[in-house]
Amino acid sequence: MTDTTPTDAEAACFEAGIKFGSLYHQFAGTPVSPESAPSIARAMEEAIENQPHCVDVTVTPDTDRLAAAIAEGSASYTELTGEFMQVALTIEYEGVRVVAEMELVDGYPLMQPVSVTERE
Repeated sequence: MTDTTPTDAEAACFEAGIKFGSLYHQFAGTPVSPESAPSIARAMEEAIENQPHCVDVTVTPDTDRLAAAIAEGSASYTELTGEFMQVALTIEYEGVRVVAEMELVDGYPLMQPVSVTERE
């Protein structure tokens, strides 16, 4: 029989995925403008950093993209989506450090691990 217990690295990557899911789905749809984007980014960072194993979160709003989207519409704000932010987070779990990022790739907010390192 094969051992199917996740490795610490796999568990750390899973934790990163949980954080992205929480971050994205908790804040998607929030009314946002270039002026409010920095405060929303800080709130997102602080909320996700509360979660277990999360040691750092950086949310960088794309205020130029926000301004362009608002200029195309009829309101003074738009809804927050992955199109308007880049995110980097760091997870530490049982001696494993995972750095993961979300960035817009071909119009899709792609969330993926960029490095997985184990402490020696």
